[in-house]
Amino acid sequence: MEKTLIILKPDALQRRLLGKILTRFEEKGFQIIGLKMIQISETVARKHYAAHEGRDFFEPLVRYTTSAPVVVMVLKGKNAVEIVRKMMGATFGSKAESGTIRGDYAVSNRFNLIHGSDSSASAEKEIGIFFKKDELFEYNPADIHWIYDMSTGDIV
Repeated sequence: MEKTLIILKPDALQRRLLGKILTRFEEKGFQIIGLKMIQISETVARKHYAAHEGRDFFEPLVRYTTSAPVVVMVLKGKNAVEIVRKMMGATFGSKAESGTIRGDYAVSNRFNLIHGSDSSASAEKEIGIFFKKDELFEYNPADIHWIYDMSTGDIV
């Protein structure tokens, strides 16, 4: 089982899309093991997006990310990073396929509603930026046997 970090960015909250986006992840079968609303500081935004420092979109990205509250969450599930990224759609809302979160709700190339980790290694690092260990909750959901085929004893 893999974990991934999700940030529902300021535009997702300002447009009241939190419930619709959360529902997609729950209906897919992902387990929410951490969830909170925060105001990202400039320091944390710069740390989180450090890989983009020096690019022309870096400063606007920092301003956008820190402009209003966000919701951060940790999802857990099989192939969570890959599946969540598919569910999010292409980075630019104008290029995202219909049926994806960005394809259904975003048209802007900057205001793209959501961030999701791009690898397991990134997820581990990003989760550590936004969550303390005691803010993550491991539990066995009652429906896990209906989400995954566990007839062999392994999740398939």
